[in-house]
Amino acid sequence: MTQQPAGYDDLDAQLDKLAAAGLLHTIDRPIDKDREMHPLVRWQYRGGIPEHRRKAFLFTNPTDAKGRRYPDARVAIGVFAATPEVYALGLGRKAEDIGQAWLDAMAHPVAPKEVADAPCQEVVITGDELLGEGQGLDALPIPISTPGYDTAPYLTAALWATRDPESGIQNLGLYRGNLKASNRLVVMMERSTLAGGGVHWRKYKAKGQKMPVAVVIGAPPVVAYTGPQKLPLDCDELTIAGGLAGCPIEVVRGKTVDLLVPAAAQVIIEGFIDTDALEPEGPFGESHGYMALEEYNFSMTVTAITRRKHYTVASIISQVTPCESSVIKKVAYEPLYLNHLRDTLNIKGVTRVTMHEPLTNLRRFLFITIANGTPNTEVWRALNGAASFTPAIGKFCVAIDEDIDPANTDQVLWAMAYRSNPVADVVIIPHRGKGHGPELPGHQVDSTMLVDATAKGVFPPVALPKVEFMERARTIWEELGLPELTPETPWSGYSLGDWCAEWDACAKRATDGDWLANGRRSAANRSATAEPQDPARGIVLSEK
Repeated sequence: MTQQPAGYDDLDAQLDKLAAAGLLHTIDRPIDKDREMHPLVRWQYRGGIPEHRRKAFLFTNPTDAKGRRYPDARVAIGVFAATPEVYALGLGRKAEDIGQAWLDAMAHPVAPKEVADAPCQEVVITGDELLGEGQGLDALPIPISTPGYDTAPYLTAALWATRDPESGIQNLGLYRGNLKASNRLVVMMERSTLAGGGVHWRKYKAKGQKMPVAVVIGAPPVVAYTGPQKLPLDCDELTIAGGLAGCPIEVVRGKTVDLLVPAAAQVIIEGFIDTDALEPEGPFGESHGYMALEEYNFSMTVTAITRRKHYTVASIISQVTPCESSVIKKVAYEPLYLNHLRDTLNIKGVTRVTMHEPLTNLRRFLFITIANGTPNTEVWRALNGAASFTPAIGKFCVAIDEDIDPANTDQVLWAMAYRSNPVADVVIIPHRGKGHGPELPGHQVDSTMLVDATAKGVFPPVALPKVEFMERARTIWEELGLPELTPETPWSGYSLGDWCAEWDACAKRATDGDWLANGRRSAANRSATAEPQDPARGIVLSEK
């Protein structure tokens, strides 16, 4: 096994740790990368398996649709973020410490360290060795992500390294890459959300130059996690990875392009992106849950492939969420948004930011949890601040109270139904970029909806038995050997302010078996002037 870099794990070490933690399915039987591999892993997310039981997959015997084998290669799916626990293991942190780890890394970046020799350059393939069936890109076991719809194998977990031709700062972005030939692929670097590679491409185009690029497959986890993170355009992700690791990331210069890549990566694809013409790319199953249809994107000609002698191709399971691509974003984005609202914008009433994951893939719905007693002006500052933080996230921003579980969409809808008045508590903001998703016919730009679904005053208690009665009933349930319970919030009643001691006394009389006294109480307070549904407050038991 290749020697580990000092201070952080490479992908091989991550696989070993996953196996030791019981978080890895190792599949040794031949699995067809073109027709079987991604569908097999997909069942983990669409088969009713709860998140805490999901694992990463390692395929040690990949084949293709023609029966070809890849004796020097393995394919790993879900090894970066099959679950938050897998992500935490890759980052070397406890799950609850991940947010702070990102903030510390961004505050204290560490520059990379260039080395002369690297595991990712043990094998170097250039020139005619890249050409022809079974050569170049066609020699790598890159899976088809959405069999039946995708037009070719796709790079899904690759980091694309480019350099700003003006500032000289490198960027690492996570983009999809459509294999086209043994020495050509097409990449989508999203325009509307200002992907770093896309911004660099426009600058090279203005100069009339091709854009050098290096594609990193199987990066060390601390590097891989920087690709999908929302970092400033002028930030070199390798320095943030160094901050996460607490030491410099070892990098090596490309063989045919003047770019620095992680020395401990598994495979590097080098080449140049054409700035004179675009090439059709897709269709491809995207993480917004729909097929991305064929469109024009950036065409790359490969000049070299370097790799380890024995290597692992990492692939991300994406498409309909939840999936690995949504977990890898959710774990990192939520604490970043919380820090932005609470610390940068100084909105102290914000206690949590939650991105809705199933089907909507995080970008569209943001739920902002607000502490009780926070002024309404601060609620609206939080809504506006969340919607404007990045161009890709926050189409629907909903403010909720702390008693509402943002991970339970039913509860969020409950809050919207009874704690908001659309005419007063909804604001529509125009001029939003279309973002990542299928086209909405007739609309050149999108918009944003802000919803204040916090309680504007006191509310009656939640209509469930008090906690002591629910706990007593659960004990009986378990004594009876009934099916195992998984409590869902709310599972007991609680006060929301609109309640009084007299009503508590009435409820206690009822549970003590003395409800007839409550009937005498109400009979003594009959009214000839009240209208139906008029409130009846301030009534007390007056019998002797």
